[in-house]
Amino acid sequence: MILVDKRVTLINGVAVEYVVAGSGTPAIVLLNGAGGPLEGWVRVLAPLEAISTVVAYNRLGIGRSSKPSEPQTGDVVVGMLHALLESLGLNPPYVLVGHSLGGLFINLFARTYPSAVAGVVFLDSAAPEDSTLIEEHGTGIQRFTQGVVDAIFGRDQLGEAACVPQTVEMIAQAGAFPSVPVVVVSAGRPPKGVPPAVRAARARNQNGLVALSPLGEHVVASRSGHFPQINEPGLVSEVIRSLVASARGGNARQAHPAGPGG
Repeated sequence: MILVDKRVTLINGVAVEYVVAGSGTPAIVLLNGAGGPLEGWVRVLAPLEAISTVVAYNRLGIGRSSKPSEPQTGDVVVGMLHALLESLGLNPPYVLVGHSLGGLFINLFARTYPSAVAGVVFLDSAAPEDSTLIEEHGTGIQRFTQGVVDAIFGRDQLGEAACVPQTVEMIAQAGAFPSVPVVVVSAGRPPKGVPPAVRAARARNQNGLVALSPLGEHVVASRSGHFPQINEPGLVSEVIRSLVASARGGNARQAHPAGPGG
C-alpha cells in the first residue's frame, strides 16, 4: 500500500509527499531519520493502520517532496509538519514516532505544541546530547573519515543534518516537554567498531529521553540495529498500539519486553 498510495500536497506552495492509511484517533505520525524515505515504515504500516489513522511523509529533499529553499532547522521542519497535519484534517492530539534524527523533531514538536501530543515513541532516536558524540568521544579515524566524506561529497547547508546544532539549541530554548507517555526503543545491537565511550554516552542519552516524562519507559529491541521498525516490526507496532490505547483511555500501560519482531 505504501508504494501505490503516495500522494503529493502543497503546503505554503511547497510540495510534500505523504501517505495516509487507516482510520480513527489519535493519529499516528511517523517521522523518518535523516534522508530516510517514507518506505522505511513499510513493515509497520499494515499493523498500524489496523490500529488507527497513520501518516508518514517525506521531508523536503526526499522523494517527490520539494528541495529545501531555506535551512531546515527544527522550527522549519516542525512548522511544516504541523501545517501538513492541519491540511490533511488530522486533528490533535497525535502519537508521534520519530526514528533517528526524527527524534529531534518530535522532541521539539512536543515542546512547541504540548497540547497536540498524546504520546511519543523515540525509535533509536537522536537525543540532543548525541550531536557532540563524535567530537567529544569519537576516535581520530572517525573524525578524519567524516571530514573526508564532507570534503568529497559536500554538505547540504540547507539540509536538516547540517542544521542539527541550531535544532538542538531550539530544543534547549523551547518549553518543557509535556507529561505524556513516552517509550524509548533502543537498538540492542549497536554497530561494530563503535568505541566504548561512545556506546556509554549514547546509552546515557537514551536514558535521558526516558526521563523527559514521568511516564517514560525504556524498551531494548534486542534483535535490532538502528532500524527496529525493520528488524522487529512486531515490537514497534505493539509499543505504538499501547500508546494509542492509553490515549483512548484504555487499560493501564505495561512495560514492554523486547519481544519477537513479527
